Amino acid sequence: MVVQVLNTAAAGMFAAADRLGASARRTAAWGLEQSQADQKVDLAHEAVEQVSAKTDFKANAAVAKTADEMAGALLDMKV
Repeated sequence: MVVQVLNTAAAGMFAAADRLGASARRTAAWGLEQSQADQKVDLAHEAVEQVSAKTDFKANAAVAKTADEMAGALLDMKV
């Protein structure tokens, strides 16, 4: 059970990191893309996306930490 929780948390952390990276790339290319009419970057949306990805990453890290602490407590009870 703990392994499943850790795998899920890790997958969530990777997904959040990917979202943050993609948003950062779009934001960095903002000046270049503004000259192209078909690819406009909404900086407000990208700011929200980056904050959301950061929050998701922190939440998944907290889940992983809690699962690790619970596994440690479980092992301490068995000893």
